[in-house]
Amino acid sequence: MHNDGMPSHALRRGCRALLGVALAAALLLSGCSDDGGADEAESGHSPSADGGGVKPYLPVPDGVELTTQGTELGLDESATVGYEPRQGEVAALDITVTRMDKASFSMFTGWKLDAKTKSTQPYFVHAKFRNVGATDLGGRRPPLYAVDGDNKLIESSTFASTFKPCPSASFPKSFKTGDTVNTCLVYLAPDKGELTAVSFRPTEAFDPIIWVGEITTPEPPKGTGDKKGDKKKNKNKNGQGNQN
Repeated sequence: MHNDGMPSHALRRGCRALLGVALAAALLLSGCSDDGGADEAESGHSPSADGGGVKPYLPVPDGVELTTQGTELGLDESATVGYEPRQGEVAALDITVTRMDKASFSMFTGWKLDAKTKSTQPYFVHAKFRNVGATDLGGRRPPLYAVDGDNKLIESSTFASTFKPCPSASFPKSFKTGDTVNTCLVYLAPDKGELTAVSFRPTEAFDPIIWVGEITTPEPPKGTGDKKGDKKKNKNKNGQGNQN
C-alpha cells in the first residue's frame, strides 16, 4: 500500500473541478483495517528511535535515526520516518503533528457538495514536515492518514484551486534535503465519523506511528463574525453613544 496507489476524489467550486475532496464511500481504503494487527488508537508505545545499534527498517542517510514502528506520540512531538514513495526509492521525513481540528462544511462556502460528501465529517490536521533524506519529494502528497473510530485509514483530500481554510496541498515542486514546510490537510470521515488519531503507515505490514491529542475547533473564516456587534464596538471606541 504505497501513497502513489491511493485513489483521488473530487468536488466542484462553481464550474471548476477539484481533484480531491472525497466521496464518503471512496474514502475507506481497502485492506487498511487493523484487524489482527496493532490497535492504532491504543498502541501505548512511548517515543523512541531506532538508535542504539538497532538496524533501521529502511536504508537512510548516516545520522538519521528512524522512530520505532508502533510509537504513539502527542501533538507537537516529532517522528523521523522512512518510506518508499516508489519502488527502489527511499525517502525520510521529520514529521510533527501540531493540531487537529473538527471543522464544518460552513467553511466550504462556494464549493459544491453532494449528499455523500455532506454525510462525512471534515477534519483539518496541521503538520510540519522536514526532508531529512536524499530524495527530492517535490509535488508528492504528505504521507499522513486520518484514523476513524472503525480504525480505517482516510487519505487527505486535494484541491485543484485554493481552499483557504486548509489548503491540503502536496509538497512544493522542489522539496529537497533540509527543506521544511508547514501544511494543513483536509480529511473527510465517512458517516460523520470521529478522528481518533493521525497515522504514518506506508504499507499494511508497517506497525503505524500515530499521533493522538485534543480535537479543537478552528476559528471561523474572517468576515463571518457578528457585524452588528462590531459596529457597537466601533461606536464605543469612537466615543459615540457615551453619556457625559
